[in-house]
Amino acid sequence: MIIWVTAVVVYLAAVFHRTSLGVASLQAGERFHLGPAALGTFTVLQIGVYASMQVPTGLLVDRYGARRVLTVAALLMGLGQVLFAFATSYPLGLLARAVLGVGDAMTFVSVLRLVAAHFPARRYAAVASFTAALGALGNLASTVPLSLLLDSAGWTTTFAVTGSVTALYSVVLILRVRDNPIGAVPEPVDRTESLRSVLTQVSHAWRTPGTRLGFWVHFSTMFAPAMLGLLWGFPYLVQAQGLTEPAAGLLLSLLVLGAIGGGPVVGTMISRRPEWRTPMVVGYVVAALGVWALLLGWPGGHVPLWLLVAGFAFLSLGGPASTIGFALARDYNPMRRVSTATGVVNVGGFVAITVSALAVGLLLDAAQPLGPATAFRVAFLSVVAVLVLGLWRTSVWWRRARAAVFEAASRGEDVPVRIRRRSWDLAAAA
Repeated sequence: MIIWVTAVVVYLAAVFHRTSLGVASLQAGERFHLGPAALGTFTVLQIGVYASMQVPTGLLVDRYGARRVLTVAALLMGLGQVLFAFATSYPLGLLARAVLGVGDAMTFVSVLRLVAAHFPARRYAAVASFTAALGALGNLASTVPLSLLLDSAGWTTTFAVTGSVTALYSVVLILRVRDNPIGAVPEPVDRTESLRSVLTQVSHAWRTPGTRLGFWVHFSTMFAPAMLGLLWGFPYLVQAQGLTEPAAGLLLSLLVLGAIGGGPVVGTMISRRPEWRTPMVVGYVVAALGVWALLLGWPGGHVPLWLLVAGFAFLSLGGPASTIGFALARDYNPMRRVSTATGVVNVGGFVAITVSALAVGLLLDAAQPLGPATAFRVAFLSVVAVLVLGLWRTSVWWRRARAAVFEAASRGEDVPVRIRRRSWDLAAAA
């Protein structure tokens, strides 16, 4: 438990640093003399770096252990934030956010590897969901508390102090975190593997139907609330829906609170009934499409406040639902490949965030002459398109993963989840 708590603090810090630019965006625009498009590059760059680092991070954790990777992550996040504190030029600011993004990318996969090693398999889903929920506290800390600190202490002091504290925490990780439980015999790891064997490991993880299903689960569920919270939710509520800035900020906090409250609930449910995992995801995505249909199709374009509240509250459950993808990676891969598979799954959601955020921005620019309300309705059609793509691919790989489970069971192999054959399984086999 101490090891998990120590590691979760790093993940909380990672989420804090990842979202810290939200309340500092106006100051960043003034400090670096940037317009909205250039300012948005900070977020897109950081998300892109995060996504591109997931598979390499999984390989590093599988080869060198979570403790070493987490320690390096804390140092890189601290360095990036300190560099951001003293940066006065746009290129140096981008470099700082890129370094921060690399450190951030190395945290969650490492923490999940520790969960897989130190907790029984039946508790993995619940602990992973609770871990993600606790990480959302870092998002809360980067709102009002960080805003107050920026107002009182200023840009340089705020980011220099938070970065330095994160870097110093690496000492705690070295002293407190252990890759495996005491007395456990770790699986042998060949650290002299060739590039070809490393790529083969990634290929094996990707070809595993459970990993591929986890990728599309993560792709489908986490991107919409993250895209709203990181970039487009605030301008949509203020410009298109006419809310005041405080009201918009309060409504966006539902995305965080829903993730905090929904994480333990989803984790407990799928731990007790693992056969519910993918049906819950499909149900969520179908219902999310219904929510977007109401938000975008409401007559006149100005959505009632009660519907905005209900819609954002429901969409916030996408974060907790996305952790189902990690449970699938854990169950259908050997322990020596779990972190690689987890990294593959984690790429899914951040690819979807990047694609949807860029698409919304491009469509907004093209539709500006139509007015804010109509422009956002047009732009958010890209979100619906990404959801439909995710639902289709999740359905395809759900069926294929079920077929793989049935084949393994017929050979007398142990399977992580016992499922009953349905009529559509028989039709697919035929």
